[in-house]
Amino acid sequence: MPNKQASIKHLRQTKKRQAHNDKLKSYIKFLTNASKKALDAKNFEEAKTHITRFQQIMDKAVKVGIVKKNKASRKKSSLMKSLAKAGK
Repeated sequence: MPNKQASIKHLRQTKKRQAHNDKLKSYIKFLTNASKKALDAKNFEEAKTHITRFQQIMDKAVKVGIVKKNKASRKKSSLMKSLAKAGK
């Protein structure tokens, strides 16, 4: 446990930020899995809404620095490709 007041505040801020980042990463995983399940069930409208929301959240996560840019583009591309393939 830190002794200085500034260190204590920094630790408190870090825990708060980490909790927010973990929550966002968890939501990203949920959206990924939900869209894949919707595609497997041939529910294209639900899958499309999940993928759209996924893209928005990933862009925000990249902007903040939670997810790297190339990983986000790779994941978005993969989901869009699977949506296009399932729609045929």
